[in-house]
Amino acid sequence: MAEKRTVVIIAGPTAVGKTSVAIKVAKQLGTEIISADSRQCYKELKIGVARPSEKELHEVKHYFIASHSIHEKITAAGFETYALDKTEDLLRRYGTLVMVGGTGLYIKAFAEGLDEIPEVPEQIHTEIALSFKNKGLDWLRDEVQRLDPQFYAAGETFNPHRLMRALEVFKATGKSILHFRTGERKERPFNMLKIALQLPKEELHRNINNRTGQMLEDGLLDEARSMIPYQHLNALQTVGYKECFEHFKGESTVAETLENIRKHTRQYAKRQMTWFRKDASFQWAPPDVDAVMQMMRDR
Repeated sequence: MAEKRTVVIIAGPTAVGKTSVAIKVAKQLGTEIISADSRQCYKELKIGVARPSEKELHEVKHYFIASHSIHEKITAAGFETYALDKTEDLLRRYGTLVMVGGTGLYIKAFAEGLDEIPEVPEQIHTEIALSFKNKGLDWLRDEVQRLDPQFYAAGETFNPHRLMRALEVFKATGKSILHFRTGERKERPFNMLKIALQLPKEELHRNINNRTGQMLEDGLLDEARSMIPYQHLNALQTVGYKECFEHFKGESTVAETLENIRKHTRQYAKRQMTWFRKDASFQWAPPDVDAVMQMMRDR
């Protein structure tokens, strides 16, 4: 059904139904799945990152799910290396594989490669993470604007991960992170079919709202409470946990926390859609396995 040595990439916003579709596609192809999710890789996090259920993980073997610790520094470049190694192994065994996830930068790193950016000393990474924890986003934005105005003018100024990365690189090298971006695309020794899933906005928002409510019922607050000692780590700078930490400080009620998570998740989904729409190599489909399989037959 698919050409040999083909990676089927299934992307899209959170709560669109990627996991279900990817599992069904992988079963029809008789292959396995590499996750491209920058948070589901942490073994300590489950409810708040919407990790696939044990039943789903049992149906098809997944890689990069609960594979690392929150104490490890995971980057897009690290994912690129990890995923390319797994890809070669899986392509030798099956000829095809499925990659699924919503972390656009990870998918870009896998499909096109990343620019070579110097390694940042762990001390700098830790210092910036702790400063962000204590001083907040306004401090982080001011620091980046002061030290790397070039990135600040062009970057995502409300994305703490990107801001911290830009600040790390500047403090480590004395140069803007943009200095290291060449835009050169690497060739991969396999074919790729890139499919992004979408739903009408109202339906996607309903899915997000329902899933967030289920997370609280499943024990999200307890999971987040167990992470309080580690809330300064990069792995915890994400929707679902940040709002819980605010609740524990008395800044919101449980009901307000739920609504904040829903609102911020909807905003995150919108940013994901914007990212994938900028990539013209994606074909768009509803979250329906038959539609995806038809795209594979038509390619």
